[in-house]
Amino acid sequence: MVKVAIILGSEGDRKVGDIAYQLLKELDVECDYRVLSAHRNPKALEEYVESCEAEVFIAVAGLSAALPGFIAARTVKPVVGVPRDVRLGGIDALLSMAQMPSGVPVACVGIDNAKNAALLSVEILALEDKNLRKKLTQYRNTMNQNP
Repeated sequence: MVKVAIILGSEGDRKVGDIAYQLLKELDVECDYRVLSAHRNPKALEEYVESCEAEVFIAVAGLSAALPGFIAARTVKPVVGVPRDVRLGGIDALLSMAQMPSGVPVACVGIDNAKNAALLSVEILALEDKNLRKKLTQYRNTMNQNP
């Protein structure tokens, strides 16, 4: 069963998205990974979000960064936004994600920080999955030994 859905706003976001994908695979988290633009193909994105069985969404987007908000407006599952540094140092995308209206939350990690998006997604899943919690603890212990 897919646990995390990683959605990129465009093919240009793949380099950042790959970081989250690789870490999730390293931790044996089943994920789906695709490009679906909130602007260029909103109907396909909406259909995907509404039918997706993933428990957490990671949305990677730059510029106006509507993707995570679009997803959050169509699900009650957690959405973690990864703002991309495309222009303006990524601040435009960061603010677009962090300043969501009340009632439609998007968790937002640092600019281009897909690793933290993957880790936050795993932390959410680990609340109910003891095996995943153990893997995350081991990962953190290894990280602390090799800073």
